[in-house]
Amino acid sequence: MLKNTNHSYGSMAMIMHWLMAVVIFAMFGLGYWMTGLSYYDHWYHAAPEIHKAVGMLLLGVLLFRTGWRWLNVRPALAGKVWEQMAALSVHRLHYVLMFSVMISGYLIPTAEGVGIDIFGWFTVPAMLMLDKQQADLIGEIHWFSAWVLMGLAALHAVAALKHHWIDHDATLLSMLGVSVNRH
Repeated sequence: MLKNTNHSYGSMAMIMHWLMAVVIFAMFGLGYWMTGLSYYDHWYHAAPEIHKAVGMLLLGVLLFRTGWRWLNVRPALAGKVWEQMAALSVHRLHYVLMFSVMISGYLIPTAEGVGIDIFGWFTVPAMLMLDKQQADLIGEIHWFSAWVLMGLAALHAVAALKHHWIDHDATLLSMLGVSVNRH
């Protein structure tokens, strides 16, 4: 089933969740790795181009995912009321951080008014110009938001494993597409 129900995530939500998780972790790894490259390394210029292009495609997926989320029911959350509130807060914070990382990632290379080439397919145009101090601040926001996103993703994974191994509920299985009654 494509759409969510009151009891489970639909295939579209699951595909977007896992696709974005894998790509975001890969992008974090690429971003971390490329900051250590020397000017004379072949990847010094190639890696940022890949990072920017994939980041813009990921922003497109995030926009679609956000719209999809608004048009679909959210499956019931498991756990105690405080756990449900924490889960909802973490999910919302994930979206805030993903948008923060991706929008700042867009603003850094376009600060000088140059668009972002997406693998030669098309160019995402620059919307505004920033001075060096503003661009540096945006870079810090990008870096900080990415690290916080990774930490929150780790917390999210630990919570999913806690639900699976300690609470013995179907929270993790619901995002894996497995429909099982664990009681």
